[in-house]
Amino acid sequence: MAHIIDLKTFTDKRGNLTVIEKVIPFDIKRIFYIYGVDDSKRGGHRHHKTIQAAFCIKGSCTIYNNNGTNEDTFELNQPNKCLIIEPKDWHTMFNFSPDAILMVLASENFDEKDYIFEPYK
Repeated sequence: MAHIIDLKTFTDKRGNLTVIEKVIPFDIKRIFYIYGVDDSKRGGHRHHKTIQAAFCIKGSCTIYNNNGTNEDTFELNQPNKCLIIEPKDWHTMFNFSPDAILMVLASENFDEKDYIFEPYK
């Protein structure tokens, strides 16, 4: 099931530095980010193979997850909180703040055959 991990952050009078190193449970093959979202829902799928790490580097959004057994909703509103999304997690992203930038690291390159759009019953 999807779960939050804390990213190590160093803070001093100059600001914050968040590090993504040795905490992502897969080799990163793809990076993308979503921004400028209206009131639409994004996602609406799960994967055969791809694991994802999602974090809002600015603003906030909500991610709903359903792995066929459990459902959960996660609010991403801190840039040092990372949501690990397993292949079996059917997910949607919504409730983006106007300034939201959601960055996603993926374990696989894009392959349309990896997507499963049917939600669990």
